[in-house]
Amino acid sequence: MQENIIDIKSLDMDARGVGHIDNEDGSPGKVVFVEGALPGERVSFETFKKKKNWEAARMTALHKESSLRVKPKCVHFDNCGGCSMQHLEPSAQVAIKQRVLEDNLWHIGKVKPLTVMRPMYGPTWGYRYRARLSVRHVAKKNAVLVGFHEKKSVFVADMSSCQILPPHVSDMLLPLRALIGSLSLYNQVPQIEVAVGEDVTALVLRIMAPLTADDEVKLKAFADQYQIQFWLQTKGPDTAAPYYPLDRELHYLLPEFGVRMPFKPVDFTQVNHHINRVLVHKALGLLDVQAEDRVADLFCGLGNFTLPLATQGREVVGIEGSTSLTERALDNAKANGLSAKTSFSTRNLFEVTVEDLIALGKFDRMLIDPPRDGAMAVSEALGALRAVRPDLLPKRIVYVSCSPSTLARDASVLVNQAGYTLSKAGVVNMFPHTSHVESMAVFDLV
Repeated sequence: MQENIIDIKSLDMDARGVGHIDNEDGSPGKVVFVEGALPGERVSFETFKKKKNWEAARMTALHKESSLRVKPKCVHFDNCGGCSMQHLEPSAQVAIKQRVLEDNLWHIGKVKPLTVMRPMYGPTWGYRYRARLSVRHVAKKNAVLVGFHEKKSVFVADMSSCQILPPHVSDMLLPLRALIGSLSLYNQVPQIEVAVGEDVTALVLRIMAPLTADDEVKLKAFADQYQIQFWLQTKGPDTAAPYYPLDRELHYLLPEFGVRMPFKPVDFTQVNHHINRVLVHKALGLLDVQAEDRVADLFCGLGNFTLPLATQGREVVGIEGSTSLTERALDNAKANGLSAKTSFSTRNLFEVTVEDLIALGKFDRMLIDPPRDGAMAVSEALGALRAVRPDLLPKRIVYVSCSPSTLARDASVLVNQAGYTLSKAGVVNMFPHTSHVESMAVFDLV
């Protein structure tokens, strides 16, 4: 049987090596995406998915090694799906993410930033302060597994440690397996949500059956031993409630701005607290808010950007689609002594119109921090605003993105319809060793 050998030219967004099977005339033919291969390497591969124009494969042998290849720190890297880039030197990971951002901006949005900003870095290990761990009782092993899913699989990886979780959480993986296995509902706990605050670590157990008195004793003893707080969730995220102990509260700090942010373990907060501080500092620096400015913070959540902005501008309006979130954001503003300069509005920003923007009035600066779906409706409304009330357009927009493709799509609208220049763009390495690309872009009104 002939061995399949290929030269890898680049990496795709999922950290797979990209090469071509040559045609008979020597020209590049079908694209092959090879898991585990790096640019500059020559590898043997085994195809597991074949389409007309491409194949997906896994590396079976390495014949020529890249100078950027490193030994993965995690012993579970080959099996666990939590990371995809541990075999690649960290600075090279960031360079690839920067290229992904620039490629998306050009190929999808047909825009290029005037300046490419230096990447924003943070710790590369132990950074994941939020995680959703799957739980499964494996009858054949008579054991409970707790961890991320295996690569491209619904099965839970057999993990004893995790290098991207904080060390004290990693050290709890095996004890958690033993704990769940000892409960009466050992096969009715499908997931554990992990949230780490400044001085509290919360574990949310998704439970499909009531706890027994014996279960309660075991959970409380575990919480005391490992100094964590248990929450219980019986149905959707809204049902999550603190269980034991009840005398503590999750929060994170933005010390540069004197802000303390309480949060619940099921809230959306940034996974990487170290990078979040860098992110807020950079975003506010780029926005360059003046004392007399009125600022909009769209998709404001609990006020991660709103409250720091309130320390700089005349007024900050946080807008979010959930009333419960805007109410809690206002509570956070009050707790931080910033309610006089902040207000919050509940609006569906995926359906916002130019009339909505006109009703909100003039903003000098705008920060947009949408989910992966992006901010298409906001961008189009700003484009329409240019036609009817250009005087209401903010002078500068800072867009924080967790999806380079939707950022590129929205950037095209902001540049070509709303009349902005894409002044700067760059990546934020929020999720080291994964293919996730977080980025930031600055738009200035022409």
